[in-house]
Order: sequence, then C-alpha cells, then structure tokens
Amino acid sequence: MRFAGQVALVTGAGSGIGKGAALLLAQEGARVAALGRTSSQLQEVVDEIQAAGGEAMAVRADVSQPDQMEAAVQQVGERWGRIDIVVANAGINGVWAPLEEITPEEWDQTLDINLKGTFLTVKYALPYLKKQGGSVVVVSSVNGTRMFSNTGATAYSCSKAAQVAFTKMVALELAPHKVRVNCICPGWIKTEISDNTYLRNVEKIRYPVEFPQGKIPLTHGAPGTVEQVAQLIAFLASDAASHITGTEMWIDGGQSLLQG
Repeated sequence: MRFAGQVALVTGAGSGIGKGAALLLAQEGARVAALGRTSSQLQEVVDEIQAAGGEAMAVRADVSQPDQMEAAVQQVGERWGRIDIVVANAGINGVWAPLEEITPEEWDQTLDINLKGTFLTVKYALPYLKKQGGSVVVVSSVNGTRMFSNTGATAYSCSKAAQVAFTKMVALELAPHKVRVNCICPGWIKTEISDNTYLRNVEKIRYPVEFPQGKIPLTHGAPGTVEQVAQLIAFLASDAASHITGTEMWIDGGQSLLQG
C-alpha cells in the first residue's frame, strides 16, 4: 500500500473530488481525516472507509475560519500524532455574474473559502508536515489558470489563479523541510459543485462560441470522473512524485486547450 502508516487530511471531503480522494487514499493505506462543513456527509465517508477496513475520522470545520481550522488540525494531530498528506480541496464556485453586479460580499465569500481556506489548511498543518516531510496537493481549476472563456466567473477564476501562485511560493519555502506542494487543475468533472454555483445575467456578457464536437476532445464531450482526479492526487502525494514540487497539472481531457 502506497500510504501505509501515513495520515491524510482532506478538506471538502464530504462529496465530489474530496470524497474521491479520501476513499482512494484510505484504500491505499492512509488514515484519513475527512474535513468539511456537513457532518452527515462526512460520516458517510468515514463509514465507507471503515467498512472497507480502513481508519478515518470526521472533522467538522469551515475552512475560511482560522479558529475552526486550527482546532480541527489539532484534533487530527492529537489522535494520530502526525499529518503526512494534505489535500486542500474545499471550495465553491460562488456567484458568476457581470463584474458590476458582483457584490463585495459575494466576492469575499468566494475568495475566503477558496483562497483563504487553502492558506489556513496548509498553515495549520505545517507543524506536523515539517516533522517528517510530506505532500500538499491544492485543488485549483482550469478556470483562471488556462481557461478564461467562462464569462462572469471572475471571483472564482481569481481565487483559482491565486492558488497556483500560492503553490509555487510555498513549494520553494517548504522544500528544505521535504514538504512538496503541487496543484491540480481539473476541468469539467462530474461532481456536486454546481449545487453552490449561482449564475446571474452571464448570458448578456458571454461571447457566443459553439463547439459542435463537444467541449472535451478526449472524451467527445463527456466529463471526467472523480476517480480520475483522485488518482492524480494520489500520484502527487506518493513517493512516485518525489521529485515534483511547485507544479500545476491540468486534468481536463483537453478542454482548456479548446476553450481557453
């Protein structure tokens, strides 16, 4: 097992990419701390891991709140004494709207969860990561990194672009401590993130572009799967990626090349 004896902290673990990563890491031997805001979802993930013979714990916290994240990471450390892998996945699409219609409060909510949440997750896990080295995987997006045709997604795209900059800055800072930091940029993946996406009048500012053969060349339009993204996360967290840090990787079936 790739992660036997290791502890993984996965944020946004109640559904989607976070859930997929938590399940795969546990399958590969990691003890998993599943962190999120919805207790019932987290417990389902923990139950699934335990039913398969793995070890997991549910940790309820809002990634945008420093006091909650500090307490959450401490809870993990007190139980298992270490953190080797951090998957900073928690995020929302937030409000997509013309710039003049996005309120400061809507902007702040998206940046607080997506960017500040990444910062807090890594910040509070660092004392544990530095003890033995480890791996951080930040879940960004094609939006803001290689694709800019989703008009109205300004707050979201800015938060995702900033996650890449965060990854590169922190990778260099933490390299002497044997902590690797990488970033993945998924395209259209079949998850529940659309449940927290709010589109408002984006049609009036979107340029009309049609791709008759579908928007994802590799799959003829079909979205990627959570399991495919989880495999990339597991690779970057593993020793197979021991010489990779400060790098962003796109996993989108060519979508961002076509729509960029």
